[in-house]
Amino acid sequence: QVQLVESGGGLVQPGGSLRLSCAASGRSVSNYPLGWFRQAPGKEREFVATTRWIGGVAYSKHYADSVKGRFTISRDNAKNTLSLQMNSLNPEDTAVYYCAASSTRLILSEIWKTRNYDSWGQGTQVTVSS
Repeated sequence: QVQLVESGGGLVQPGGSLRLSCAASGRSVSNYPLGWFRQAPGKEREFVATTRWIGGVAYSKHYADSVKGRFTISRDNAKNTLSLQMNSLNPEDTAVYYCAASSTRLILSEIWKTRNYDSWGQGTQVTVSS
């Protein structure tokens, strides 16, 4: 497994922006999926975004419909880090955000399922409120 540590959460007003970061250690994650999930109080953990290696130097990015066009996932393989730029935040985005890594090369239909990720960070709280 890989160790993951998130940072960058906080309190932001509606319409504002935040950038989350995740530092990975223990092994290189360059050839494996890295993703963001979130969990709001009383709700199940849900998929937010994932980036996965698709061959050569190419990576694909996938987003939940609820964040598409507002959030951007990116990775820096040289630094073993993952980021999530969140813009136009609204109160429905309030949740604990988790960084996750898979040790297998997931196919598209598998990327949104929490059970397919075997390493998780401790989470960082994002609160969107005026």
